[in-house]
Amino acid sequence: MRAGRTFALVVAHPDDDAFSWAGTVALHASEVGFRFVLVHATDGEAGDIREGFRATPETLGGIRRGECEAAWRAVGREPDRHDWLGFPDGRVAEVPMEELTQRIAAVLDEELPDVVATFGPDGITGHPDHVAVGAATDTAFARLAGAGRPGFRRLLHHVLPKSVFDRWQGQRRALGLPVFDPARTYHGRGVPDEDVGLIVDCSAVATRVVAGILQHRSQLHVMVDTPIDHHRLERIVRREWASVVWPVPKASDPVLDDIFDGL
Repeated sequence: MRAGRTFALVVAHPDDDAFSWAGTVALHASEVGFRFVLVHATDGEAGDIREGFRATPETLGGIRRGECEAAWRAVGREPDRHDWLGFPDGRVAEVPMEELTQRIAAVLDEELPDVVATFGPDGITGHPDHVAVGAATDTAFARLAGAGRPGFRRLLHHVLPKSVFDRWQGQRRALGLPVFDPARTYHGRGVPDEDVGLIVDCSAVATRVVAGILQHRSQLHVMVDTPIDHHRLERIVRREWASVVWPVPKASDPVLDDIFDGL
């Protein structure tokens, strides 16, 4: 079943969506015809368990699923469809690419989304799970769009512009916080500014995005700096950036300000 404007987000772990597209979803939350489809490749069961947190390797996946659901309630817009594919956290890159692609394609084929978003080749942090999920989603999108099906009008990669990344690095140094090393896995990295084809102003919903992030209690110690500075977090989530993968952009194309812009 298709709604008027369907957005499908495909990520790896239960908190990947918190920092990427929550603002965009919040902006469209009450829009008639907006449909939000969310796919998680894993339950995040291999995440870090901090000392004193009541979780075990056997229970963490279920806890993180619950946190993810609570996060979208805090944002103010729960997914219309939410699929957990159940692949092993930390080992998605070991899954045969065709199997991963087919599982993602099965959801997209049923939903026929107008816009699909996922990770780019850098995985934002170089995480192998992110890279694998992004590559499989790209392949699934290309197959379905090439088959002449309805939908599949735009494919986006969540990215961080290098100018913003460099500015944030400077701010972290000034605050005495650790800076990221883009050559290392699990560290943030930026893409050339000219590769950014979408910039969404999420200022109006930044407090809701932060409220969602804070629901990921089991992983806050790895997601955000402590002690948590709410005002700084709100500044960080005021913008969402993406590169446009499909249709293949032209140098003359304007920078979009919404995922459905021009569709």
